[in-house]
Amino acid sequence: MSGVIVSGNFSKDLLPNVNKWFGDAYKNYETFYDKMFEMSTSDRQFEEDVLISGLGLARERGEGAKGTYDSMTQGGLQRYIHKEYFNGFIVTRIAIEDGQSGVIAKVRAEQLKKSMMDTREVIAANVLNRATTSGYTGYDGVVLLSTAHVSSATGAAFANKPSTDVDFSEAAMEDAYIALTNFTNDRGLRIAVKPRKLIVNPALRFDVERLMKSELRVDTANNDINAVKSVGMFSEGAVFNPYLTDTDAWYILTDVPNGLRGLVRRDIELRDDSDGDTDNAKYKATMRLSFSWSDYRGIYGSTGA
Repeated sequence: MSGVIVSGNFSKDLLPNVNKWFGDAYKNYETFYDKMFEMSTSDRQFEEDVLISGLGLARERGEGAKGTYDSMTQGGLQRYIHKEYFNGFIVTRIAIEDGQSGVIAKVRAEQLKKSMMDTREVIAANVLNRATTSGYTGYDGVVLLSTAHVSSATGAAFANKPSTDVDFSEAAMEDAYIALTNFTNDRGLRIAVKPRKLIVNPALRFDVERLMKSELRVDTANNDINAVKSVGMFSEGAVFNPYLTDTDAWYILTDVPNGLRGLVRRDIELRDDSDGDTDNAKYKATMRLSFSWSDYRGIYGSTGA
């Protein structure tokens, strides 16, 4: 009958409150994943990045002689498979009828939104949390931070971490900077890599602040300049991510593209439904995404001493 609210309408009656709290609360939370990963969207079940081994050095050619042609080959393949994540809650019809829907909507929608956002942060941070954990490997069959990456073109070993893990310090940052200047591509040619951003757990915040902002060297009576600051080693600053589980690990993002990548197939989405047998109102949130890495030259780091 027109104008009459039937049991199926109760979920719709609650929905505006849920949407309001779900949407408004986004701005109350700081995000970290998008400060660590190159984020993009996807319209496929999965995405693939393929390594290309480029050209080597040019060769000298004698006058009137034929030139020597080089070749390029396909290297490793990194696949991003978008997993789906779900959470939700149910509100009974009686709760709605008794005038508690506003309170329930506010509290539970807030928790639903926080659950989804926390899940996204944990998934992203776990790429670094597992950077040296056996079984979590990239296209070359090696963990993210390793001294045993292998060039598919030359077979040479490649390291994106110190040979011995070290704590965060001025000396460690200087050694890391030098290591980055020696980075090469898959053909063994230097690629002039630069550091751009530091990622650490908040436990290191004060050490990082002192090193990045002091004009002179830290913890020394020597009247030397702070070289880490003067060379602008971290042009994009630092990210203090509480979802990182290792409190003394540190990670440097470089300017190599397609390093840490995040792909969103479906952003956080709120849906509502009504149970025909119980008249309970259901509210659920879902998302599909993937976080991983393609080029391990996009990061350098250590798990600490």
